[in-house]
Amino acid sequence: MKQATMTAPGQIDVHEAAVPTPGTGEVLLRIQRIGVCGSDVHVYHGKHPLTSYPVVQGHEFSAVLEAVGPGVVGLTPGAKVTSMPQIVCGECAPCRRGDYHICDKLKVQGFQAPGCAQELWVTSADTILPLPETFTFEQGALVEPTSVAVHAVARAGQLVGRRVAVLGAWPIGNLVAQTARCAGAQVLITDLSDYRLDIALQCGLEAISNAKVETLAQASERVFGKNGFDVAFECVGVEATITALIDSIQKGGTIIIVGVFGDKPRINLALVQDRELNLRGTLMYQRQDYKRAVELIASDGIITEPLVSKHFSMDNYIEAYRFIDKFGDRSMKVVIDVA
Repeated sequence: MKQATMTAPGQIDVHEAAVPTPGTGEVLLRIQRIGVCGSDVHVYHGKHPLTSYPVVQGHEFSAVLEAVGPGVVGLTPGAKVTSMPQIVCGECAPCRRGDYHICDKLKVQGFQAPGCAQELWVTSADTILPLPETFTFEQGALVEPTSVAVHAVARAGQLVGRRVAVLGAWPIGNLVAQTARCAGAQVLITDLSDYRLDIALQCGLEAISNAKVETLAQASERVFGKNGFDVAFECVGVEATITALIDSIQKGGTIIIVGVFGDKPRINLALVQDRELNLRGTLMYQRQDYKRAVELIASDGIITEPLVSKHFSMDNYIEAYRFIDKFGDRSMKVVIDVA
């Protein structure tokens, strides 16, 4: 079978590897589609602090269940599936209280453990999520990033009737905005790219703003009126966006930090204190977030088709990264076709 291994930053070796055999409690998956995410790109550029080389990438994917190992029940070969990529210890304080997604010893397949960038892949049966037969394999590969959005939105609490600003219209920001809309919020999404904002429109996000044209405060008043917004999601990971949110959100408002900050931002904590703002982090997801993501995609609450910009074959895996580097402002989700 073919396997793609990132041997060093900027280098991917597609080679033949032995077909793995599922052990007790494991399943064998025939991988269909793999989504390339921003964290994968960091690894490609040698800028992911928690990933060493060589590494087999791939953590957002769809597959067909090929076979089950001893002791596995309730899973049928031939079914469409995906799986959660977290490997947790089950013993630390977060795990014991049910917050296994922030396990003290968390490993993520595709980063600190081998991922699914191969034709046949073995993983633990208890991480498997069945997918509806009506799902396309592209939709299946987008369950993982949608789960990120579902978990982030849940961190904000009840959103029915709330006014929400989402800064950043890359795939995660787009999915956060769509999920907030499904939760009953009125949503404004902003970005610097007309291309990404056009994709947002195609996904049914009608209130858009280009930050090159108007400030967040101006966009907020145009969309929400003088009362502005009281919930926000930072999906970029730069100082300018978190500063704009702290400056513009209503007193007592909640800001969810979704974006990954490569550089430490300087923020005005005096405003956070004076206005009783709530800053909350969010990381990955739990099983119920995966289930909710599947429900939202299956019901067309989350529109995924416009998010997929381009497909590459397994043999041309590295070309996906080159495409992202070249057309970053005009690409969203790039997908590897394994089968």
